[in-house]
Order: sequence, then C-alpha cells, then structure tokens
Amino acid sequence: MTEAVVGYVLRKLANIIEEKMEYLGGVGNKVQWVQRELTRIQCCLRDADAKRKGDARVQNWLNELRDVAYRIEDAIDTLFIEVENHCQKDPSFLHKLKKLCHMPLEVPILHKLANELGEIENVLKEISKSRVEYGIELLQEKGKGEAIILPSRRAVHQEVDDESEIVALQADKNNILKLLRPEETLRRVVITIVGTGGLGKTTLAHMVYRSAKAEFKYHIMLSVSQQFSITDLLRKMLRQLNYSVPKNQDVGKLSSKLKSFLSTKRYLIILDDVWGVELWSQLKDTLPEVQNGSRVLMTSRLIDVALSADPKMTPYKLNFLDDKESLDLLLKKALSYQEPNEECPSDLHGLACELSKKCKGLPLALIVLGGILSNKECTYPVWNRVLQTMDWYTKGKDCMEVLAMSYEDMPYHLKACFLYLASFPEDYEISANRLIRMWVAEGFIPHEGRATMEEIAEDCLEELFQRSMIQVLSRSTNGSIKCFQVHDLLRDLAMHEAGQENFVTVLSQASDVNQRYGETRRASLQCCKPEFLEYIGPNTRSLLWFGLCLPKCYNFRLLKVLELVGIRNYTPDSVRGIDKLIHLKYLGFRNSGIELKSLCSFRHMKTLETLDIRGTEATVLPNSLWNIRTLRHVLCDGVAAPTSASNLINLQTLRWIRPIDSWFRKLPILNNLRNLHLLNEDEKYWVPVITLLQRLYFLVTLDIRLRSFVVISLPVEIVYPIVLPNYEKLQFLSLKGSWSKNVSLEADLFPPHLVKLTLINSKLGRNPMPELGKLKSLKKLRLKDVVDRLASLRMICPAGFPVLQHLEMDNSCKMDFTVAQGVMPRLTYLLVCDKIELHLPPELQHITIKIVNRPMLKYY
Repeated sequence: MTEAVVGYVLRKLANIIEEKMEYLGGVGNKVQWVQRELTRIQCCLRDADAKRKGDARVQNWLNELRDVAYRIEDAIDTLFIEVENHCQKDPSFLHKLKKLCHMPLEVPILHKLANELGEIENVLKEISKSRVEYGIELLQEKGKGEAIILPSRRAVHQEVDDESEIVALQADKNNILKLLRPEETLRRVVITIVGTGGLGKTTLAHMVYRSAKAEFKYHIMLSVSQQFSITDLLRKMLRQLNYSVPKNQDVGKLSSKLKSFLSTKRYLIILDDVWGVELWSQLKDTLPEVQNGSRVLMTSRLIDVALSADPKMTPYKLNFLDDKESLDLLLKKALSYQEPNEECPSDLHGLACELSKKCKGLPLALIVLGGILSNKECTYPVWNRVLQTMDWYTKGKDCMEVLAMSYEDMPYHLKACFLYLASFPEDYEISANRLIRMWVAEGFIPHEGRATMEEIAEDCLEELFQRSMIQVLSRSTNGSIKCFQVHDLLRDLAMHEAGQENFVTVLSQASDVNQRYGETRRASLQCCKPEFLEYIGPNTRSLLWFGLCLPKCYNFRLLKVLELVGIRNYTPDSVRGIDKLIHLKYLGFRNSGIELKSLCSFRHMKTLETLDIRGTEATVLPNSLWNIRTLRHVLCDGVAAPTSASNLINLQTLRWIRPIDSWFRKLPILNNLRNLHLLNEDEKYWVPVITLLQRLYFLVTLDIRLRSFVVISLPVEIVYPIVLPNYEKLQFLSLKGSWSKNVSLEADLFPPHLVKLTLINSKLGRNPMPELGKLKSLKKLRLKDVVDRLASLRMICPAGFPVLQHLEMDNSCKMDFTVAQGVMPRLTYLLVCDKIELHLPPELQHITIKIVNRPMLKYY
C-alpha cells in the first residue's frame, strides 16, 4: 500500500511542477528534489513490501515512508488553501506572488512551505540511508527483470479438508463429474471451479478426483499455488505418471516428454489453486488435444483463469451455503463428539443459528468457528460469549490468512480500491457508479490512454469481481456492474488491513469513543455519534457519514470526498463553510434534507468533480457551479438549468436537468458527455434539445421526458439522422412523450447498438413491435402506453428480438399481447400489468412471468 501512496503523491507533484511551478519559485527546487528522491525510493518498495510480514523494522520503515508521503501532500495542499484565502482578501495576491516567488523569505506562506520541505528532506535522507541497513533491495538490483513474489500466507493447506463435512458439495461434485464424461464432448475440455477463498474449491477438486480417476487410466492432481515453477510442475506430472525424469532436463525436454507420453492417452489432470493465466499459457501446448475425451480441471479465485483456458466453457462458480447448510456444517463440527442422529440441545439452537449467520455461508469460516466451539463447554453462557466476542483476527486467524492471500495477490492500485470498501457499512448495497466516482476523486485511478478514469475504474471493479472479492447483486443491460456487496469476512479483512495501513478509520457503535484517531486519512462514521469527529485529525481527506444527524464537518479543510447520506436533522451551522473546502472533489447529499442555498456558493470549489443531490428538494443550482472546469458528474432531480455555463469540457453526466432555451444555445461543446437526462413538460424545449443533441456524439445514455415530441412532425429525414441513428455509442435510450400522429415508428430511427429501450406514453397509431423486433442488439425493452386507445386492442410480435432477455409492458386499457413462435428466443423475464392478456408460444412457457395489478410507473 505504501507504493500506492507514494505513486499518488508523485503524480500530484508532477502536476504541480507542470501547472503551478510559477507560484513556487525558489521553493520549487525543493519540490523537485522531493519528487526525485521519492522516485528513487519507489524502486525498492516492492521488495520492502515482500519482507514486511517477517521483519518489524521493514514494516516500520514502510510506515515512516507512508507518513512522510502524506506529510508532503498536506504541505502542498495547505499552501494552496492559504493562497486561496489571501486571494479572497486581495484579488491581486496571485500577481504579487508571481513577482516575489523567487524570494521565499518575502512571502510568509512560501517561507513556511520551505521550512516544512526542509524537514521532509532530512527525513527522506534518513529513510533512504536506512534502506541498506534493513536489507531492502532496489528492484533493478534483482537483475534481468526478475519479479519479486509476495510470500504466500498459507503455510499449509487450509481450505476445507474433509469432504464429509460439506454435504452441500455433493451436488457440485455430481455436476462436474457429468462434465468430465466423454459423451459431453470429445475435445479436450478445461473446467475451472472459481470462487472466494474458503468456499471449498480444493475439497471439491479432491472429491471429484477420487470419484473420477477410475474412469481415466492416466490421472494427475497437483497443487499450483502462487509461487510455482513450470519446471517443477512438469517433473511432478511425469512422476505421477510413473515416468522417470533425469534431474538435468530443461523445460523444453520435459514438456516434449509429457506431450509425447499423453499423445495417445485419455487423461485427467487436476490443477488446484491456480493464481494466474500464465500457467495455462505455458501448459496448453504440452497437453495434447487428441479428441478422446481428455479433461483438465482447475480451481482458482480468478474468473480470468477460466476464461483464458477455455472460452467455450462457462466457469463453474461455487456458491455460498444457505442458512440450513451453514447451520448443519457448524453443528457437525462443533458437536463432533455426538452420535450422527443426535440433535443440538434446544437451548443452544438459537445461538447456533446466530453464530452460523456470522459466517455468511463461507464453509471455511463455519469449520473454523465450529472448531472453536468444539473445544469449549457446550453451555449457553459459553456459546453466547463466543457470539458476543468473536474476533476473526484472533480466534479465526487461519480463516483470515486464507482470505488475505487474495488481497496480497492484487496490484497496488487495486489494493487501494479494495481497502476503500471498508468505508461502507456491513451488508451495504454499494452502487458501482457512486463508488467509481469516489475512487476517481481519491486519486486511486491512474489515467491511461484515451479511456476515461471512470472507464478504467469500471475495469478495476470488474477485476475485483473476477478475483472473487465482491458479490455482484445486479448488472446493467450492457453487462457492467450496477450494484454489489462485500462478504462480511472480506469486509473484516479490508477493515483490518485499512487500519494497519492507516488508510481508512471506521467508527461505529462498537468503537471506543475515548480512543484517539488523530492521524486517520479517511473516516467512515457508521453511527450517530457526532462526538467522534473530535477525535479525527484535521488532515482527513475523506469523510463518509452514515447517520441522521449532521455534525460540523467544514473544519476538515483538506477534504476531497464528503458524502452525507440520508441526513435529515441538521442546522445551518452544520453546513456553513462547506463551500470553502477548495480541495473537495466529491460532494454527495443524496436523500438528505440539506438545502443547497445554505452553501451560499460553489465558487471556491475549483476542483469539484461530482455533485450528487438526488433525493433532495433542490430546484436551482448556483451559476458558479457551471463554471467549474473539473466538473464531471452532476446528479439531481429536476433542477433548473442555469442561465449561462462555460468550461464544461470534462462533464460526463448531467442527470435530470430542466432545459432552458438560452442555456442550450450558449452551452459549449460537451465532448465528454456520456449520460444525459432531461426533464420538462413544456414541449417548446424540444427544439433546443435537438440543437444540443447535434453536438453530443459520445452519449451512452439518453433519457428525455417531455409532454410530446412535436418536432417529430418535421420531415423524418431531416430530424432523425441527426438526432438518433448516428449515435454509434448510444446503448440506453428512454423517451417519454407522445409522438406526432403522422410519423410511424421505424427501426432505422434508433441507434444501431441500442441494448435498452424505454418508451412511455408514445401513443403511436399502430403496433410498433414489428419494427422494434429488428433492433438486433436490444436486450431490455420497457413499454407503457406506446399505442393510442384505438390501436391498443391487440398487439402482435410476428418476428425478431433475437437477443431480448427482459420485457416490461404496461397499458392503461385492456389489450391482447401475442408472441409468434420463434420470436424472442432468449427471453427470460416478462413483467406485465393485469390489463394485458398474454398469448405465448410453448417455448416461452418456462420463462419468469410476473403480473401486477397496479400501474408500473415506478419502474420508469
């Protein structure tokens, strides 16, 4: 993690040197020296991190370096706060600063920074000198690009070691045995069992091996782990095949021998605990493809391993146990001395249920907890004490060590992203978009190529899923993660590591109010104890408040992220001063009662990137907001557009703005706008909307809600080629409002790559389904009152909808809805109101159908 902190500070220093060097003058030389020294030290951080677990001196060295990196950031940010304060008092201060910057002694704020950097310089020299003393090597000293491998935290195999303990795995074993049979396919198939550490992947692999090896004359089972040698693996494979292997043979000869030996044989090879795609890339040519039903079975925490090995095979995802399976496994381990049919004592049953739920279906956690209980007296007071005091890092250390291996395997920027998840309460449903915007504001996401930082952050979130570190609850129609949760034990891991690294401090009802938290960089207050703020230091960069009462938070002058969720009780003093947080990048008031006029202005927030005020009663935003050049996302509920705007070149999201004609005409080109949501009941604003749309070629989401689309009465060939079809990137389209009577809906009017379409109150004169069925990429379709009353008696889908999966239909009057045979072959979910009578072909009888007897406006 120290490498991530140092890397972030280096990027920040580079930006300052490039953009604001003229303000620093003589002090700039010290800033450049600090940058160079940090760069030199950064080269040895990976080696230091590999040694920190076994050497307290190295751990202390890393802590000192992390703290000095934070100190550098604080010094620079404090300078710009003071510059901003002077500018408010004297608008000519910047001009004076440029004239005097080469003489730091003449400018108190530069003199102060010079002194601070001088002290930092001495500390960095000591840190650099002690590197050799602690045996920390520079990366390039390793020679020839040799990678430094983090030590495995699993000294011995510690997943689930007794298949008799998990009855639930029997069904999984049978499913995999079926995939191993040659009648499924004769080609060499690679099956990969994936899931979080501790789910029982290794146990399942052993179960399958014992049951299947009799059907394969040649069979191999090996544990790979993080630190593998391809040479050693090939030797072990040949030995298991009773093939003699001379000691001096290289990889090429070993690979050739193994391939030759297996070239005419049907084999089963099980590779347990695979940590990267490199293994299969080195083995795939060695294991012959001879069309005889040979099989390879791997276990991994990474979905990428499965997809790279055999793209035709869906990864076999191992699921968490349900409540009954969890309870059975816990009791089996805790009461192992009992007879098989003997029941749990009645006074302990309720406690056992609560204890099993603490493990959230993770078999390894259940076995560890059951083992703890098995060594204790089987009485209510003893078991209740375990329930109240269970600490996984003291009593369940073996379980946490297994989970921590996944964390250790991450690249540094991904570690920062994972640790940030500790900021959210237990069982919290985390919005992917919201989290991504916070990651960007925190500076965790590096800028690479032409992709936006949000797109890179989305890849990071997907990688956390691929590594089985999060549980996805829902995905958008285009496949991106929409909402997810973190398993309780993985959250405990994040909280523990974040605490060790001074990365995030979590304060909850269980926290000690008397403990000092003065050096925390990020604070998450998951309680209603405002007094905790008195114990958080002034240099806090992120504050997430999950409570009802709003404390005073404006004294954290270096804040970059401020999230106030669901605030209802507050006073004007609580928010006074927030507008002076000049480093603030993310400001969230979602579902709160805060009035934005209490903030006075946004004119000091010159680096603000995200403003989220959805669920508030705000109706107007200050014009100063729209002059912030760094602004990326504005999310609100029907706020009136300002009278003027400029410098919105970075704006990506504009959610629920009420159009104003003059604003649209003066609006600059929005080259980066991806998501646009417009709301207005006045049809005259449709013309300026079209003017705006003509300049937005990178839209992904467009949602327009007007009373009617009068412009559609204009010649179609003039309007639509500009408004809709030319948007190659548009995937989500929602239109609310009636269409002109003399215009017929045609598939060519819509973007070519549309995956989700919503039409509300269109009141078309004829059935639109034949044309909508021609949209080849459409996966989700929502329709409400799309045809007028005269045309709504019967709606038929005669053909098309090749990839449609989800269909919702609502109608204010009775209607027959008929789907012809062979239409919508991939449909899995159908939601309709009770006014619609369905006529479906036999092949759609198996889909999920939900009929509601109330208007479905809430779905839109």
